[in-house]
Amino acid sequence: MNIAIFGIGNILLSDDGIGIHIINRLKEDYEFPESIEIIDGGTKGLDLLPLFENRDKVLFIDAANFKKEPGTIGTIEGDKIPAFLGQKLSVHHIGIPDMLFAAKLMEITPPEMCLIGIQPESMETSLELTDPVKNNFDELLNSVLDKLKQWGVEATPKKTIV
Repeated sequence: MNIAIFGIGNILLSDDGIGIHIINRLKEDYEFPESIEIIDGGTKGLDLLPLFENRDKVLFIDAANFKKEPGTIGTIEGDKIPAFLGQKLSVHHIGIPDMLFAAKLMEITPPEMCLIGIQPESMETSLELTDPVKNNFDELLNSVLDKLKQWGVEATPKKTIV
């Protein structure tokens, strides 16, 4: 199984950077099979397109406007992702729907895609996550790990040195 996990967002814009923070935690605390690639997608948009090719599954982690309370976690699957991302809050999302549309035209869209997101409270300039997002960080991380488990991927916690 060839899976890519994309953290999307801008860490300079408070909660918008949640995808990158989750990706960093995955890299720091877990080991994955070689067939899993963890990618800091940042705000690259169409530049991520080549990383889609030959993937069986793609998982996006991002701040998402679910029109719910800040800190609400949600999941969007398959073809619903491009339309949903088109309604998001920050500039970097302009490229994601375009990338997914281009992937479809080029016939390189993975058979299975999933977005796991969290409702941001703020996307103002700040390196800090807001309390509602920070308080649900572990729940978001566990949602990502659960989705990977559904896809047959076991994340092995790295041993910590005491």
